[in-house]
Amino acid sequence: MRLRVLNMADVSECPDVLDSLAQVAEVVSLQADQSVLLERISEFDAYLAALQVRVTREVLECAERLRVIATPSTGLDHIDVPFAESRKVVVLSLRHDTEFLDSITATAELAWALLLATVRRLPWAFDAAKAGHWARDEFRGHQLSGKVLGILGYGRLGRIVAEYGKAFRMRVIACDVREVKPAEGVELVDFDTLLRESDVLSLHIHLTEENRRIINAEAFARMKHGAVLVNTSRGAIIDERAFLDALVSGQLAGAGVDVIEGEWDEDLSRHPLIRYANERQNLVISPHIGGVTYESQRMAYEHIVRKLADYLEQSRG
Repeated sequence: MRLRVLNMADVSECPDVLDSLAQVAEVVSLQADQSVLLERISEFDAYLAALQVRVTREVLECAERLRVIATPSTGLDHIDVPFAESRKVVVLSLRHDTEFLDSITATAELAWALLLATVRRLPWAFDAAKAGHWARDEFRGHQLSGKVLGILGYGRLGRIVAEYGKAFRMRVIACDVREVKPAEGVELVDFDTLLRESDVLSLHIHLTEENRRIINAEAFARMKHGAVLVNTSRGAIIDERAFLDALVSGQLAGAGVDVIEGEWDEDLSRHPLIRYANERQNLVISPHIGGVTYESQRMAYEHIVRKLADYLEQSRG
């Protein structure tokens, strides 16, 4: 019997990326939907994942035929990886594909866009300009030159963002749990120094149980008063209650985030960060679009589809 693959990744802009997979298996593409995944997963040997749909324990318990999950991402918090592994379901991702990932810069570019939008108050200035309100002094911001850019996680994305910081004439410091060699002009520091000295703190770490909510009330208290936070990693790295307190008090002057905790909730209009952003002018939120460019998505889909096709071909042989 021919292997069957369920695809929920949105490849509508580049449908040909599935061609190599269609040569080794029957591919069924369905719109990403949690209830549909739960209802249909039992029919498939492989699943090409969408980030907005969660592969929960309940889904995996229904997936009697499932051998492998492939996700076009480095983050894995949309998949219950330990339970998948306990059921001998292999999880393929982009996480350790270093050579390939070096060619993708989209998330780092968005991190810098969020930083500029925050420190120059662009969303609110744009709203005013559209209304014909030409109030230059009302939207006074900050320049980055001479400020300290702190980077938590000096891996692929952290290194790219560090280079952006140097181009903007910032002093760049970085912290990483691994032993890494910094580029010229980047100083490695410990976590406490990173918090104390950063005017801008940009997060570039994978979410683990060890660093879940590592940016908490204690961390905010140790930061410079009036610092700026940028997060393009995962929402759960930040304690969101403490985050809101820091924004309200002015301990954080502002923040730009591409991720929030609970992104899979059906009604995000009630999310505390989104409700706050509707009321105040120091929080910029984008809907997890860091990797969502035409170029980066095509590259990611092509790469993960090739990995999945190779895995299925090898397992069949």
